[in-house]
Amino acid sequence: MELFPDERGFFSEQAPKAGTMKKPVALGKSEEKTDDKFAHYHGHRDRLRARYREHGDTALADYEVLELLLFRLIPRKDTKPIAKALIDRFGNLAGVFGAPAALLQEVKGVGETVALDLKLIASVGQRILKSELRGKQVLSSWSSVIDYCHAVMAYEAREQFRILFLDKRNALIADEIQGRGTVDHTPVYPREVVRRALELSATAIILVHNHPSGDPTPSRADIDMTKTIVDTAKPLGITVHDHIIIGKDGHASLKGLRLI
Repeated sequence: MELFPDERGFFSEQAPKAGTMKKPVALGKSEEKTDDKFAHYHGHRDRLRARYREHGDTALADYEVLELLLFRLIPRKDTKPIAKALIDRFGNLAGVFGAPAALLQEVKGVGETVALDLKLIASVGQRILKSELRGKQVLSSWSSVIDYCHAVMAYEAREQFRILFLDKRNALIADEIQGRGTVDHTPVYPREVVRRALELSATAIILVHNHPSGDPTPSRADIDMTKTIVDTAKPLGITVHDHIIIGKDGHASLKGLRLI
């Protein structure tokens, strides 16, 4: 006897006879994947991607931009709460990407792999900004200098002393971290600064350091240290163009403040 498709379904779905019980069947990976496609967040992801595709990032809040990125890093989880938690914890996108990996992992839903991926993306952004300085006269690209220094230093938890070494055309030769310190102090040795400039055949330098407190106002120690470096470098033909202090809330230029 031939059975029609609906009859096959009818007979296969009949309850088992009394006293018998069907053994539980474990779902395979392909079945789990099929169930996952009906998860509530998939429609949300599609809508968010469509908004970005049609209107660009201006149509999205910071947490939504971060959420779009987390789609790739956390494919099987609702990433909206994680994105919002990251923004709440670190203030904005710059704070998220500037945060140490260990602190990122303190946010629920962010493991070591996701934290390292976020730091990798931050590194890509920093290298793009740094590439804007290569081969250009730094003094004529001052906004690019500030953008780069802010990206790499503003959210550091400890003070960091960095030097941009320039050639006679004021093009960037090297960008080096000369020292790392505590939350409010970094040891700086003027002779070492000048010695390194001579090794690189630099004729000018820009000093940069950060204030983890967020306030870029120069301290008395910052001013005195800068003047010592200027006095040490000048007899050797090395010009100190500026000393920039970077904070979360902005930056300060000692030259702009007429302190050097």
